[in-house]
Amino acid sequence: MFTSITTIRVRYGETDQMGYLYYGNYALYYEVGRAEAIRELGFTYRELEEQGVIMPVAELQIKYLRPALYDDLITVKTTLRELPATHRIQFHSELYNEKGELLNVGVTTLVFLHAATKAKSNLPEPLRVRLEPFFKK
Repeated sequence: MFTSITTIRVRYGETDQMGYLYYGNYALYYEVGRAEAIRELGFTYRELEEQGVIMPVAELQIKYLRPALYDDLITVKTTLRELPATHRIQFHSELYNEKGELLNVGVTTLVFLHAATKAKSNLPEPLRVRLEPFFKK
């Protein structure tokens, strides 16, 4: 299992009239967590794209438990629970407030595609090499 932790402060412009993080912005927080997780593995989305791989979102599941509030420092925990065996990869996200309370959980499923043809592609080999040590038993 591979896990990455990053923090984001809820900005005023991301909140609704009640001072709650607007529900649509949780997906953006998940995306920050994914990008930072990939960066921890030694890559960026840009580098993967330059290698001819794109990763569109195919599915997003979100469960709201408690609100994130304006100026809260949110911990985004992003986990890969399994090494991708096909063209699909699932990132599990958990958001916590400063008290350590679980606010939100979600799963984002992305697919690997060849940028030029949009044909399905398996996990890029350089990324597989970086991930495999986290999944050895």
